[in-house]
Amino acid sequence: MKDHKVIIDGETTAFTVVEEIRITPDARVFENGWQSFSPSHAYRLDERPYRPSSERNRILNYRQGSAPGDDVFFGEGLLAVENGASQTTIIASAEPFTTAVRVQAQVQENEVVIAADGPVQPTVFDASLEDALRAWARLAATSAGVKPPRSAPTAWCSWYAYYGDVGPEDITANLAQIETLDLPVDVVQLDDGYSAGIGDWLAPSPRFPDVAALITRIKESGHRAGIWIAPFFAAADSPVVAKHPGWLIKRPDGTPRCAGHNWNRDLYSIDLTNPEAADWMRRIIETFVGWGIDYIKTDFLAAGAIPGQRHSGVDPITAYRQGLQLIRDTIGPQAHILGCGAPVLPSVGLVDSLRISADTAWQVEPDDSDYSSPSSAAARFTAAARQFMNGVFFVNDPDCLIVDPKVAKREQWADHVKATRGAVVSSDNLQALDTWGLDTTRRLLMYAADNWPIA
Repeated sequence: MKDHKVIIDGETTAFTVVEEIRITPDARVFENGWQSFSPSHAYRLDERPYRPSSERNRILNYRQGSAPGDDVFFGEGLLAVENGASQTTIIASAEPFTTAVRVQAQVQENEVVIAADGPVQPTVFDASLEDALRAWARLAATSAGVKPPRSAPTAWCSWYAYYGDVGPEDITANLAQIETLDLPVDVVQLDDGYSAGIGDWLAPSPRFPDVAALITRIKESGHRAGIWIAPFFAAADSPVVAKHPGWLIKRPDGTPRCAGHNWNRDLYSIDLTNPEAADWMRRIIETFVGWGIDYIKTDFLAAGAIPGQRHSGVDPITAYRQGLQLIRDTIGPQAHILGCGAPVLPSVGLVDSLRISADTAWQVEPDDSDYSSPSSAAARFTAAARQFMNGVFFVNDPDCLIVDPKVAKREQWADHVKATRGAVVSSDNLQALDTWGLDTTRRLLMYAADNWPIA
């Protein structure tokens, strides 16, 4: 592989060869995906890596400025090669948490040729791939002054039981079950469905006439209160977009840049480097804090790091970290921030726990065969590859514990949540659980409540 240039979305990226590694047929290459949902895995040389099955998935679940083929291995900010002879070379961004260099690897006979589009730091470990990645993570965290993460609180989340059709009565019913069953749940978290639309977070949906009163009910029961928000997203048909088009990340021609398609609508990204937009987000988080919320699930965070024109002119990673820092500063240092759909390495030091895989689902395999899409198999696939991050960069969140009888291979999913030794968040309708489901939920919550050691 020679030095070369790649044009993606009209933007040119130049790759320069930085390393050539001798290998045996037993070698493996580890790809680090861009964000929570992007597949990550250590592939054998004869395996082909997962790639987006659709343009919708590429925009929403992968890095917009990257479009690697399946003929190369490709890491976002991090790629590693285990040479098959007990030695591993890790090629990472020279500043892994504040920049996001793309790294390509191509097999050429008995060598792997590495090329990158920016400054990288190759490090050689006389260790297996898994041990080398863990050692690298510790070194990177120490060098950047990243403090060890606090344990994640146990929680119950409304999402998988009700999705966007949740109502206040569902929250109170499960809150009553938590109390009746004496489940060790610290946080009760309201997920998507409480607001009028994506981007209009303080305008309640018709089902939630008084979100603040519901939060008070949770607090009065002795639990912490949590809430969901996609802080960088705004639906194309939302009032915030109609009123403030200048707050959106733009293309070079001045039109809004699409950040994805979900909820059956196009989505734009809010530019939090715009002082007015930053004040708007600060007021939203201050309102949450005023209600008594100290746990926030920040979702689809990759929207804050898409390429495009911003008010301040900073690069996407800097803008993303500034936006997340605004949320941290506003909600306070003791609150818990869960990042989801988040650029993985650029989130280090700014979140307490982080989703390290695609969403789980009631089915095992994704409907579209894309391992960035919801399914328990896709979630287990990427979470296993990112286990080395747990307790070093953040607490790993494998996604919610769902053990309703309708969940396919629920025993396998429960085993995975336990093996992650990270966040445990129940998300079933507790009234619908059978004896096994309830016993499993109690057991895993108790393990987490006892602050099990992070692997």
